[in-house]
Amino acid sequence: MSAISTGHAERARRLRAAEDAAERIGTTLDAHTTCAELARFVCGALCDAAAVELLPHEAVDAAPDETGATPDGPEAYPGALRRVVAEGRTRLLEPRGATAPAPVSIPLLAHGRLHGVLRAARAGGGFSAHETATLHHAARLAAVHLSHARRHAAARRTALDLQRALLTEPGRPHPNLELATRYLPAERGALVGGDWCETVRLHFGRTLLVMGDVMGHGLEAAVEMNAYRSGLREVAAAELPPHRVLRQLDTVVAHDDRRRPATCLLAQVDPARGIASFASAGHLPPVVFGADGTARLLPVTAGPPLGTGAGGYEPVTRTLTPDDTLLMFTDGLVERRGEDIDASLARLARMRLPAGAGVAEVLDEVLRHLDGRSAEDDVAVLAARIRRR
Repeated sequence: MSAISTGHAERARRLRAAEDAAERIGTTLDAHTTCAELARFVCGALCDAAAVELLPHEAVDAAPDETGATPDGPEAYPGALRRVVAEGRTRLLEPRGATAPAPVSIPLLAHGRLHGVLRAARAGGGFSAHETATLHHAARLAAVHLSHARRHAAARRTALDLQRALLTEPGRPHPNLELATRYLPAERGALVGGDWCETVRLHFGRTLLVMGDVMGHGLEAAVEMNAYRSGLREVAAAELPPHRVLRQLDTVVAHDDRRRPATCLLAQVDPARGIASFASAGHLPPVVFGADGTARLLPVTAGPPLGTGAGGYEPVTRTLTPDDTLLMFTDGLVERRGEDIDASLARLARMRLPAGAGVAEVLDEVLRHLDGRSAEDDVAVLAARIRRR
Protein backbone atom coordinates (compact mmCIF):
# COMPACT_ATOMS: atom_id res chain seq x y z
CA MET A 1 0.00 0.00 0.00
CA SER A 2 1.36 3.43 -0.92
CA ALA A 3 2.17 6.15 1.57
CA ILE A 4 -0.68 8.26 0.16
CA SER A 5 -3.21 5.45 0.69
CA THR A 6 -1.92 4.87 4.20
CA GLY A 7 -2.29 8.59 5.00
CA HIS A 8 -5.85 8.64 3.67
CA ALA A 9 -6.76 5.58 5.73
CA GLU A 10 -5.24 7.16 8.84
CA ARG A 11 -7.21 10.38 8.35
CA ALA A 12 -10.40 8.40 7.75
CA ARG A 13 -9.89 6.47 11.02
CA ARG A 14 -9.32 9.68 12.95
CA LEU A 15 -12.42 11.25 11.43
CA ARG A 16 -14.55 8.23 12.35
CA ALA A 17 -13.14 8.27 15.88
CA ALA A 18 -13.87 12.00 16.21
CA GLU A 19 -17.44 11.54 14.97
CA ASP A 20 -17.98 8.61 17.32
CA ALA A 21 -16.69 10.62 20.29
CA ALA A 22 -18.92 13.58 19.44
CA GLU A 23 -21.91 11.25 19.30
CA ARG A 24 -21.26 9.50 22.61
CA ILE A 25 -19.73 12.17 24.88
CA GLY A 26 -21.65 15.12 26.29
CA THR A 27 -25.27 14.04 25.80
CA THR A 28 -26.36 15.89 28.97
CA LEU A 29 -25.37 18.88 31.10
CA ASP A 30 -24.50 16.60 34.01
CA ALA A 31 -20.78 16.42 34.84
CA HIS A 32 -20.87 12.88 36.23
CA THR A 33 -22.69 11.59 33.15
CA THR A 34 -20.12 13.24 30.88
CA CYS A 35 -17.28 11.58 32.80
CA ALA A 36 -19.01 8.20 32.54
CA GLU A 37 -19.51 8.66 28.79
CA LEU A 38 -15.84 9.52 28.34
CA ALA A 39 -14.72 6.44 30.29
CA ARG A 40 -17.07 4.17 28.38
CA PHE A 41 -15.96 5.55 25.03
CA VAL A 42 -12.23 5.08 25.57
CA CYS A 43 -12.76 1.65 27.13
CA GLY A 44 -14.90 0.49 24.26
CA ALA A 45 -12.56 1.74 21.55
CA LEU A 46 -9.02 2.07 22.87
CA CYS A 47 -8.17 0.55 26.24
CA ASP A 48 -9.06 -2.01 28.87
CA ALA A 49 -9.58 0.33 31.82
CA ALA A 50 -10.10 4.03 32.30
CA ALA A 51 -10.87 6.47 35.08
CA VAL A 52 -11.84 10.12 35.12
CA GLU A 53 -10.79 12.32 38.01
CA LEU A 54 -12.15 15.84 38.47
CA LEU A 55 -10.86 18.92 40.19
CA PRO A 56 -13.20 20.70 42.62
CA HIS A 57 -14.89 23.87 41.37
CA GLU A 58 -12.58 26.16 43.30
CA ALA A 59 -9.53 24.62 41.64
CA VAL A 60 -11.05 24.84 38.15
CA ASP A 61 -11.86 28.49 38.75
CA ALA A 62 -8.41 29.30 40.15
CA ALA A 63 -6.99 32.59 38.93
CA PRO A 64 -3.93 32.65 36.61
CA ASP A 65 -0.56 32.99 38.27
CA GLU A 66 1.62 36.10 38.21
CA THR A 67 2.76 35.36 34.66
CA GLY A 68 -0.84 35.33 33.43
CA ALA A 69 -0.79 31.57 32.85
CA THR A 70 -3.27 29.10 34.28
CA PRO A 71 -1.91 25.84 35.75
CA ASP A 72 -2.55 23.23 33.07
CA GLY A 73 -1.57 19.92 34.59
CA PRO A 74 -2.77 17.65 37.40
CA GLU A 75 0.54 18.10 39.19
CA ALA A 76 -0.41 21.74 39.78
CA TYR A 77 -3.18 20.61 42.15
CA PRO A 78 -1.68 17.88 44.35
CA GLY A 79 -4.29 16.00 46.31
CA ALA A 80 -7.18 17.90 44.72
CA LEU A 81 -8.14 15.36 42.06
CA ARG A 82 -11.16 13.26 43.00
CA ARG A 83 -11.98 9.93 41.34
CA VAL A 84 -15.41 10.29 39.74
CA VAL A 85 -15.92 7.20 37.62
CA ALA A 86 -13.97 4.15 36.45
CA GLU A 87 -14.69 1.76 33.62
CA GLY A 88 -13.04 -1.40 32.36
CA ARG A 89 -12.89 -5.15 32.26
CA THR A 90 -9.76 -5.36 34.41
CA ARG A 91 -8.25 -3.79 37.52
CA LEU A 92 -5.39 -2.21 35.60
CA LEU A 93 -5.82 1.17 37.23
CA GLU A 94 -5.29 -0.36 40.66
CA PRO A 95 -2.38 -2.75 39.89
CA ARG A 96 -1.33 -5.30 42.46
CA GLY A 97 1.85 -6.40 40.76
CA ALA A 98 4.86 -4.77 39.18
CA THR A 99 3.89 -6.14 35.74
CA ALA A 100 0.69 -4.10 35.47
CA PRO A 101 1.10 -1.30 32.91
CA ALA A 102 1.03 2.27 34.14
CA PRO A 103 -1.92 4.27 32.81
CA VAL A 104 -1.42 7.28 30.59
CA SER A 105 -2.70 10.55 32.03
CA ILE A 106 -4.37 13.09 29.74
CA PRO A 107 -5.51 16.47 31.11
CA LEU A 108 -9.09 17.57 30.59
CA LEU A 109 -8.42 21.07 29.24
CA ALA A 110 -10.96 23.52 27.83
CA HIS A 111 -11.05 27.30 27.53
CA GLY A 112 -7.73 27.59 29.35
CA ARG A 113 -8.96 25.71 32.40
CA LEU A 114 -8.01 22.30 33.73
CA HIS A 115 -11.07 20.32 34.79
CA GLY A 116 -9.42 17.01 35.67
CA VAL A 117 -7.54 14.13 34.13
CA LEU A 118 -8.32 11.01 32.11
CA ARG A 119 -6.28 7.94 32.99
CA ALA A 120 -6.29 5.02 30.53
CA ALA A 121 -4.44 1.71 30.43
CA ARG A 122 -4.37 -1.43 28.32
CA ALA A 123 -3.02 -4.90 28.97
CA GLY A 124 -0.91 -4.86 25.81
CA GLY A 125 1.15 -1.83 26.76
CA GLY A 126 1.23 1.64 25.21
CA PHE A 127 -0.85 3.40 22.58
CA SER A 128 -0.11 4.23 18.95
CA ALA A 129 0.10 7.81 17.73
CA HIS A 130 -3.41 7.51 16.26
CA GLU A 131 -4.82 6.10 19.52
CA THR A 132 -3.10 8.77 21.59
CA ALA A 133 -4.55 11.47 19.34
CA THR A 134 -8.01 9.94 19.76
CA LEU A 135 -7.60 9.89 23.55
CA HIS A 136 -6.62 13.57 23.54
CA HIS A 137 -9.54 14.45 21.27
CA ALA A 138 -12.04 12.63 23.51
CA ALA A 139 -10.57 14.26 26.62
CA ARG A 140 -10.77 17.72 25.05
CA LEU A 141 -14.36 17.11 23.95
CA ALA A 142 -15.36 15.97 27.44
CA ALA A 143 -13.60 18.97 28.99
CA VAL A 144 -15.61 21.36 26.81
CA HIS A 145 -18.83 19.69 27.94
CA LEU A 146 -17.68 19.77 31.58
CA SER A 147 -17.04 23.49 31.21
CA HIS A 148 -20.56 23.98 29.84
CA ALA A 149 -22.03 21.81 32.62
CA ARG A 150 -20.29 23.81 35.34
CA ARG A 151 -21.36 27.12 33.84
CA HIS A 152 -24.92 25.85 33.60
CA ALA A 153 -24.81 24.68 37.23
CA ALA A 154 -23.48 28.07 38.33
CA ALA A 155 -26.26 29.89 36.44
CA ARG A 156 -28.87 27.60 37.96
CA ARG A 157 -27.48 28.19 41.48
CA THR A 158 -27.71 31.92 40.87
CA ALA A 159 -31.31 31.60 39.70
CA LEU A 160 -32.20 29.46 42.72
CA ASP A 161 -30.56 31.92 45.12
CA LEU A 162 -32.46 34.80 43.55
CA GLN A 163 -35.73 32.91 43.67
CA ARG A 164 -35.22 31.99 47.34
CA ALA A 165 -34.53 35.65 48.08
CA LEU A 166 -37.69 36.72 46.25
CA LEU A 167 -39.85 33.83 47.43
CA THR A 168 -40.22 34.97 51.01
CA GLU A 169 -42.51 33.11 53.37
CA PRO A 170 -46.18 33.98 52.83
CA GLY A 171 -47.74 36.37 55.32
CA ARG A 172 -49.38 34.99 58.42
CA PRO A 173 -53.13 34.31 58.18
CA HIS A 174 -55.53 35.17 60.96
CA PRO A 175 -55.18 32.96 64.06
CA ASN A 176 -58.49 31.29 63.16
CA LEU A 177 -56.78 29.54 60.22
CA GLU A 178 -54.10 26.84 60.29
CA LEU A 179 -51.64 27.04 57.39
CA ALA A 180 -48.68 25.12 55.98
CA THR A 181 -46.76 25.71 52.73
CA ARG A 182 -43.97 24.03 50.77
CA TYR A 183 -41.88 25.13 47.83
CA LEU A 184 -39.74 22.57 45.98
CA PRO A 185 -37.53 23.68 43.06
CA ALA A 186 -37.28 21.07 40.33
CA GLU A 187 -34.02 19.15 40.75
CA ARG A 188 -33.92 17.95 37.15
CA GLY A 189 -35.36 20.98 35.41
CA ALA A 190 -33.24 23.25 33.23
CA LEU A 191 -34.10 26.40 35.19
CA VAL A 192 -36.25 27.47 38.09
CA GLY A 193 -39.78 28.66 37.50
CA GLY A 194 -42.14 31.32 38.84
CA ASP A 195 -44.29 29.35 41.30
CA TRP A 196 -45.43 31.20 44.43
CA CYS A 197 -48.02 31.33 47.19
CA GLU A 198 -49.22 34.11 49.45
CA THR A 199 -51.68 34.92 52.24
CA VAL A 200 -53.28 38.32 52.86
CA ARG A 201 -55.15 39.22 56.06
CA LEU A 202 -58.49 40.88 55.48
CA HIS A 203 -61.04 42.42 57.85
CA PHE A 204 -63.53 40.42 59.95
CA GLY A 205 -61.18 37.47 60.37
CA ARG A 206 -61.03 36.59 56.67
CA THR A 207 -57.82 35.50 54.91
CA LEU A 208 -57.07 35.54 51.19
CA LEU A 209 -55.03 32.52 50.06
CA VAL A 210 -53.12 32.82 46.79
CA MET A 211 -51.42 30.28 44.52
CA GLY A 212 -49.73 31.51 41.34
CA ASP A 213 -47.47 30.34 38.54
CA VAL A 214 -45.69 32.70 36.12
CA MET A 215 -45.27 31.13 32.69
CA GLY A 216 -41.70 30.25 31.72
CA HIS A 217 -38.55 29.57 33.70
CA GLY A 218 -35.35 31.27 34.75
CA LEU A 219 -34.41 34.57 36.33
CA GLU A 220 -37.06 36.51 34.39
CA ALA A 221 -39.84 34.28 35.69
CA ALA A 222 -38.55 34.61 39.26
CA VAL A 223 -38.51 38.42 38.99
CA GLU A 224 -41.99 38.44 37.42
CA MET A 225 -43.25 36.28 40.25
CA ASN A 226 -42.17 38.92 42.76
CA ALA A 227 -43.89 41.65 40.75
CA TYR A 228 -47.14 39.65 40.72
CA ARG A 229 -46.96 39.16 44.48
CA SER A 230 -46.51 42.87 45.09
CA GLY A 231 -49.32 43.79 42.72
CA LEU A 232 -51.71 41.29 44.23
CA ARG A 233 -51.09 42.52 47.79
CA GLU A 234 -51.90 46.05 46.68
CA VAL A 235 -55.12 45.07 44.90
CA ALA A 236 -56.22 42.71 47.68
CA ALA A 237 -55.95 45.51 50.24
CA ALA A 238 -59.16 46.97 48.76
CA GLU A 239 -61.11 44.04 50.28
CA LEU A 240 -62.63 43.02 46.93
CA PRO A 241 -64.04 39.53 46.29
CA PRO A 242 -61.58 37.14 44.59
CA HIS A 243 -62.96 37.44 41.05
CA ARG A 244 -62.69 41.23 41.17
CA VAL A 245 -59.15 41.02 42.54
CA LEU A 246 -58.21 38.94 39.50
CA ARG A 247 -60.01 41.34 37.17
CA GLN A 248 -58.11 44.37 38.47
CA LEU A 249 -54.78 42.57 38.51
CA ASP A 250 -55.33 41.36 34.95
CA THR A 251 -56.06 44.92 33.81
CA VAL A 252 -52.88 46.25 35.41
CA VAL A 253 -50.68 43.53 33.94
CA ALA A 254 -52.24 43.68 30.46
CA HIS A 255 -51.10 47.31 30.07
CA ASP A 256 -47.43 46.27 30.29
CA ASP A 257 -46.29 44.35 27.21
CA ARG A 258 -43.14 43.21 28.99
CA ARG A 259 -45.00 41.21 31.62
CA ARG A 260 -45.34 37.45 31.30
CA PRO A 261 -48.77 35.82 31.67
CA ALA A 262 -49.45 33.92 34.87
CA THR A 263 -52.07 31.59 36.26
CA CYS A 264 -53.53 32.30 39.68
CA LEU A 265 -56.01 30.75 42.10
CA LEU A 266 -57.56 32.79 44.92
CA ALA A 267 -59.47 31.49 47.94
CA GLN A 268 -61.02 33.94 50.40
CA VAL A 269 -61.65 31.94 53.57
CA ASP A 270 -64.22 33.20 56.10
CA PRO A 271 -63.98 30.96 59.20
CA ALA A 272 -66.81 32.75 61.04
CA ARG A 273 -69.29 31.87 58.28
CA GLY A 274 -67.66 28.55 57.36
CA ILE A 275 -67.29 29.38 53.67
CA ALA A 276 -64.56 29.92 51.08
CA SER A 277 -64.94 31.96 47.89
CA PHE A 278 -62.79 30.99 44.91
CA ALA A 279 -61.76 32.50 41.57
CA SER A 280 -59.27 31.15 39.04
CA ALA A 281 -57.20 32.70 36.27
CA GLY A 282 -56.31 29.61 34.27
CA HIS A 283 -55.11 27.70 37.34
CA LEU A 284 -55.73 24.11 38.39
CA PRO A 285 -58.67 23.62 40.79
CA PRO A 286 -58.20 23.16 44.55
CA VAL A 287 -58.80 19.96 46.47
CA VAL A 288 -60.60 19.54 49.79
CA PHE A 289 -59.84 16.59 52.07
CA GLY A 290 -62.77 15.70 54.33
CA ALA A 291 -62.79 14.38 57.88
CA ASP A 292 -62.55 10.79 56.58
CA GLY A 293 -59.39 11.63 54.60
CA THR A 294 -61.00 11.36 51.17
CA ALA A 295 -60.38 14.07 48.57
CA ARG A 296 -62.67 15.92 46.21
CA LEU A 297 -61.84 18.38 43.47
CA LEU A 298 -63.72 21.67 43.69
CA PRO A 299 -65.14 22.72 40.30
CA VAL A 300 -63.82 26.29 39.98
CA THR A 301 -64.28 27.88 36.55
CA ALA A 302 -60.86 28.76 35.14
CA GLY A 303 -60.84 32.14 33.38
CA PRO A 304 -58.02 33.39 31.14
CA PRO A 305 -54.49 33.70 32.61
CA LEU A 306 -53.51 37.07 34.05
CA GLY A 307 -52.01 39.46 31.53
CA THR A 308 -54.37 38.72 28.64
CA GLY A 309 -56.75 41.61 29.41
CA ALA A 310 -59.71 39.35 28.61
CA GLY A 311 -61.15 39.22 32.14
CA GLY A 312 -64.16 36.95 32.62
CA TYR A 313 -63.43 35.58 36.11
CA GLU A 314 -66.32 33.91 37.92
CA PRO A 315 -66.78 33.53 41.69
CA VAL A 316 -67.53 30.17 43.29
CA THR A 317 -68.45 29.77 46.96
CA ARG A 318 -68.25 26.50 48.92
CA THR A 319 -68.72 25.53 52.55
CA LEU A 320 -65.58 24.84 54.54
CA THR A 321 -65.67 23.28 58.01
CA PRO A 322 -62.94 22.69 60.62
CA ASP A 323 -62.94 19.05 59.49
CA ASP A 324 -61.94 20.04 55.94
CA THR A 325 -58.42 20.68 54.68
CA LEU A 326 -58.08 22.93 51.63
CA LEU A 327 -55.19 22.11 49.29
CA MET A 328 -53.92 24.56 46.62
CA PHE A 329 -50.98 23.74 44.35
CA THR A 330 -49.13 24.50 41.12
CA ASP A 331 -49.11 22.14 38.15
CA GLY A 332 -45.68 20.72 38.97
CA LEU A 333 -47.29 18.65 41.74
CA VAL A 334 -49.56 16.64 39.46
CA GLU A 335 -48.45 17.00 35.82
CA ARG A 336 -46.41 14.17 34.35
CA ARG A 337 -44.93 13.99 30.87
CA GLY A 338 -47.16 12.14 28.43
CA GLU A 339 -50.11 12.04 30.83
CA ASP A 340 -53.42 13.88 30.37
CA ILE A 341 -54.02 16.49 33.06
CA ASP A 342 -57.40 14.94 33.94
CA ALA A 343 -55.63 11.67 34.75
CA SER A 344 -53.11 13.59 36.86
CA LEU A 345 -55.84 15.30 38.86
CA ALA A 346 -57.72 12.01 39.24
CA ARG A 347 -54.63 10.48 40.85
CA LEU A 348 -54.65 13.26 43.45
CA ALA A 349 -58.40 12.89 44.00
CA ARG A 350 -57.96 9.17 44.76
CA MET A 351 -55.71 9.94 47.72
CA ARG A 352 -56.81 9.14 51.24
CA LEU A 353 -55.16 10.87 54.18
CA PRO A 354 -54.47 9.20 57.53
CA ALA A 355 -56.91 10.12 60.28
CA GLY A 356 -55.95 13.11 62.40
CA ALA A 357 -53.26 14.45 60.06
CA GLY A 358 -52.26 18.07 60.68
CA VAL A 359 -51.88 20.55 57.84
CA ALA A 360 -48.11 20.06 57.66
CA GLU A 361 -48.58 16.29 57.64
CA VAL A 362 -51.12 16.67 54.84
CA LEU A 363 -48.49 18.37 52.67
CA ASP A 364 -45.89 15.74 53.49
CA GLU A 365 -48.29 12.94 52.63
CA VAL A 366 -49.38 14.58 49.36
CA LEU A 367 -45.78 15.18 48.27
CA ARG A 368 -44.88 11.59 49.16
CA HIS A 369 -47.86 10.07 47.39
CA LEU A 370 -47.35 12.11 44.21
CA ASP A 371 -43.52 11.95 44.34
CA GLY A 372 -43.41 15.74 44.33
CA ARG A 373 -39.72 15.84 45.25
CA SER A 374 -38.87 14.23 41.91
CA ALA A 375 -41.16 16.44 39.82
CA GLU A 376 -39.85 17.83 36.53
CA ASP A 377 -41.24 21.28 37.33
CA ASP A 378 -41.23 23.47 40.43
CA VAL A 379 -43.86 22.65 43.05
CA ALA A 380 -45.62 25.10 45.34
CA VAL A 381 -48.33 23.71 47.60
CA LEU A 382 -50.46 25.14 50.43
CA ALA A 383 -52.77 23.50 52.97
CA ALA A 384 -55.25 25.43 55.13
CA ARG A 385 -57.79 24.43 57.78
CA ILE A 386 -60.23 26.42 59.92
CA ARG A 387 -59.36 26.23 63.62
CA ARG A 388 -62.05 25.01 65.97
CA ARG A 389 -63.28 27.61 68.40
